[in-house]
Amino acid sequence: MEIASGPARPRAADVASLRPLDRAGWTYLIGCSGATALALVLSSAPGVVPWVSGQVLLSLCLLQWFVLLHEAGHRTLFRSRGLNALAGHVASFWAGIPFASWRHVHQRHHVWTGWQDVDAPTAALAPRRRSRVERVAVNVCWRLWIPVFSVAYRIQNYWHLPRLFGLFRQRSRRREILAGASVLAASYAAAIALAGPEAVLRLVGLGLLLNLVQEDLLLLSQHTHVPMHVAAGRKVKPFVPEDQEVFTRSLAFPTWFSVGVLVGVDAHELHHMHPRVPGYLLHRVAYRGPNEVAWWRWVLAARRIPGEVFLFQNRDQSGLDV
Repeated sequence: MEIASGPARPRAADVASLRPLDRAGWTYLIGCSGATALALVLSSAPGVVPWVSGQVLLSLCLLQWFVLLHEAGHRTLFRSRGLNALAGHVASFWAGIPFASWRHVHQRHHVWTGWQDVDAPTAALAPRRRSRVERVAVNVCWRLWIPVFSVAYRIQNYWHLPRLFGLFRQRSRRREILAGASVLAASYAAAIALAGPEAVLRLVGLGLLLNLVQEDLLLLSQHTHVPMHVAAGRKVKPFVPEDQEVFTRSLAFPTWFSVGVLVGVDAHELHHMHPRVPGYLLHRVAYRGPNEVAWWRWVLAARRIPGEVFLFQNRDQSGLDV
């Protein structure tokens, strides 16, 4: 069933029937697990062609593990909380983000979207004086496609325990975040110790690098260079989900890629308006947000401008329709 909302903004009643489907959740979880296993088999086979094929496939698998983590954190991959938690912990291993940290930070993100300096993932881009070294580094990395942004995104928002403890004062949440980060770090250490650093590098090195390049584009497409408010220490109120559309951007991909690989996370305006709708069902809502742009047009436009302009300004300040 496609919800024909037309040009009008969809209301809660319009999407009320779009609830998580366990068969869809299992399809994604089993499919991504199988594709990852195939990628590792190809990457361990002799010969350059199988290895390169495996690494390219692995990069797409890692991208999907990230969006499956996103869905599980919203509890929209499966119907039950338990299955979403299970999927979230599995996805967190491949995504490089502790599930507890992700779930709490991302919930906060959906509360404070629109307030750039209050929203944890966008706070680093809020207006402040920046050194020449920082600006040059950002420009060089952006121009040369060096994926430091998705790495910094992970470290600052999901692994930086002092910052996380400052955001979440409840002891139960702090214990959950600490336990999740500790278990995940121990899992990586065990995998490297058992397989050996060289084997791990061969199995995942290039695929991880390609994935981080992909995620740089995906993550920065969602809210960067979009005009937002700045609280500057004032006590402010959150924007309700229906009003968060203007603070985000959607990329238009072919439906097969949007649903099959990205699980609908590219429809980011709709996602912020209706965060309880599974991403894999968002394509049923016949609505295009005002900030939606074809993915290739956005990539070309964003890459034409210096990194410091793209990251630290918005289109009202730069005059660039990016």
